[in-house]
Amino acid sequence: MSKEDSMPETTGKAATLTDVEIKDAKVIFDAVWSDLVEEIGVEGLMFPKEIILLGGAPGAGKGTNTEFIMKARGFTCPPIVVSSLLDSPEAKALKDKGMLVGDREVMGILLRKMLEPEFRDGAVLDGFPRSKVQVECMKLLVDKIHQLHREHVGTPTAGQFRRPTIHVMVLFVDEKTSVERQLFRGRQIQQHNEEVRMSGVGEILEVRPTDIDVDAAKRRYQVFKESTWDALQSLKEVFFYHLIDARGSIEEVEQHIINELHYQSSLELEPETFEAIRGIPLASELVLHARQELVKRLDSYSRDHSGLFREVIDLINSKFIPIISRHAISGRAVINNEDEILSDPHALTMLIDIFSDRGYHAVVDKQLGRIPERVNANTGEIEFRPNTTYRIRVYFEGSEIRSGEI
Repeated sequence: MSKEDSMPETTGKAATLTDVEIKDAKVIFDAVWSDLVEEIGVEGLMFPKEIILLGGAPGAGKGTNTEFIMKARGFTCPPIVVSSLLDSPEAKALKDKGMLVGDREVMGILLRKMLEPEFRDGAVLDGFPRSKVQVECMKLLVDKIHQLHREHVGTPTAGQFRRPTIHVMVLFVDEKTSVERQLFRGRQIQQHNEEVRMSGVGEILEVRPTDIDVDAAKRRYQVFKESTWDALQSLKEVFFYHLIDARGSIEEVEQHIINELHYQSSLELEPETFEAIRGIPLASELVLHARQELVKRLDSYSRDHSGLFREVIDLINSKFIPIISRHAISGRAVINNEDEILSDPHALTMLIDIFSDRGYHAVVDKQLGRIPERVNANTGEIEFRPNTTYRIRVYFEGSEIRSGEI
C-alpha cells in the first residue's frame, strides 16, 4: 500500500483523536470551573484583562525575553511560569497524597494563580498551553470570561469583569539554532557548577540531558515541533497571534517584539468605545505622509497666495528670527506679536508650516484683550479698543553647553 493510500485512514484517526481531546478538555475544564465557583464564588472570578500565552522552541529565549515583553505591555507582575507550578505547594500536596499532577490539576492551580490580585491587569503565561487539551481549556476559559463580561455590563461591577485581550506569542528558531543554544547553555551551566565546586560559593544548577547531548537536543526540538508547535498554531484563528523570529541578537529580537506588540485598540477596547473613537486618525497614519503633505501646502502657498506668503516670510525674518537667535542655547523662544497680517487664518497656517519645514515646532495662542485709548471727559469712563496678541512658542534643538571648559 502506498503512502497516499494510507492517508485517509491516518486523517480519520487524527480527527477522532481531536474529538476525544476536545471532550476530555471540556470534562477537565468544567470540573475545575465548578470547583472555583464553589470555592470562590462567581463574583470572585476576576481574571486578567490581558493574557499573553508565551511559547517557544527550546533555546528560543523565553526566559531572556519575558521581562522585556512584560515591560512592553506595562506589566509589573512576575510571569506565571507554568512548569514551576508543578513545584508549587498545591502541586506538592497532591504528590504527597500519591496523586498525579495531570491537566486537571495544572488547570486548577493555574486558574487560581491567575485570580491573584497582582495579575488583575495582565499576566504572561510562560509555557502554556503545551497540548491540544490545554488549548481547548484555554478557549473554554476565555469563553467563560466573555460570558462574565456580558453578564456584568451596565452593573456597578462591570469594571471588574472586563473584556479580555489574548495574545499568543511564539518565539521561533530553527533546529540548528535551537540545538546550538541548548548546548551553549549546557556548557555555561557546567562551567558554573565547576566554579561552585572549586570555590564552595553558590548553588549547583541542574544540567538537562538535552543541554549536553546533540541527539537529545534534537529530539527535544522535534517534540516541540510535533506537539507544542501544533497546539500553539491552532490558536491562530482564535486569538491575536504573534510569531517572533528569535534567531537574531537580543536587540533584534526585542525590536521584533516591539513591532508585534504595537498597540491594537480594536483588540483591547470595548467595541462601543472603539467605534466611538475610530474616526480619529492614528498618529502613525498622519506622520507617515506628513512631509509630503507639508511640501504640497508650501508649494500651494507660493503658487496661489504668493503675496501673503512673502509677507509671512518677511515677518518671520524681521521679527521672529532675531529673538529665536538669542535663545539658540535653550532651544525655546516665546514671542508676542500684534502684526495685523496674523489676523488672516491663512497667514497663521503658513507661519506654522514654514517653521516646520525649517526644523522648528511652532505653537500659536491667540489672546484677546483691551487697551486703554482715552478717557471720556463727561463721564470719566476709560474707553478701550480691542487688541489681539499672538503668542508664538517656538521649540527647536538647542545648543549643548560644555561645562568645565575655559
